Amino acid sequence: MRLLLYRWRMKIRLLAVGQKMPKWVDQTFNAYNNRLNKSQQIELQEIAPIHRSKTTNIKQAIIKEGENIASLLKPSEKIVVLDEHGESISTKFLAQSIEDWQMQAFDIAIVIGGADGIAQEIKNRAFLTWSLSRLTFPHPLVRVILMEQIYRAYSLIANHPYHRE
Repeated sequence: MRLLLYRWRMKIRLLAVGQKMPKWVDQTFNAYNNRLNKSQQIELQEIAPIHRSKTTNIKQAIIKEGENIASLLKPSEKIVVLDEHGESISTKFLAQSIEDWQMQAFDIAIVIGGADGIAQEIKNRAFLTWSLSRLTFPHPLVRVILMEQIYRAYSLIANHPYHRE
């Protein structure tokens, strides 16, 4: 009798509030994504931000963006929220998390909220809340940093020389 072992083809989706990113953001995101194996590639789903004006109720806009995010989440996905108040993580921790998720057969949705933050409903549903840095970054840069870190984590898992100690 043969024992067959295989790795679950875990999917990572990036749900990001914001559209019409500068060309360099899409190019850089795609460059890192294309370096990954097909089974590791990240699916980006952009969510239109709620239009804001001088009279916009910001809390209501955040709630509406949260509803839009929630409508795209799959019941099988574990949610990771990026938030300035989240836990600061390292590349090694990210790599270990990805390996753990693969072994546990988790699909992951990483959520980047809008300019004014993420709805509490989405934060409450998250099983992890991470901060990329204690610094504040513009949304286009967050996408690029996150994608590079995911690529770096997969490189670390594969013992590829991209990541150096």
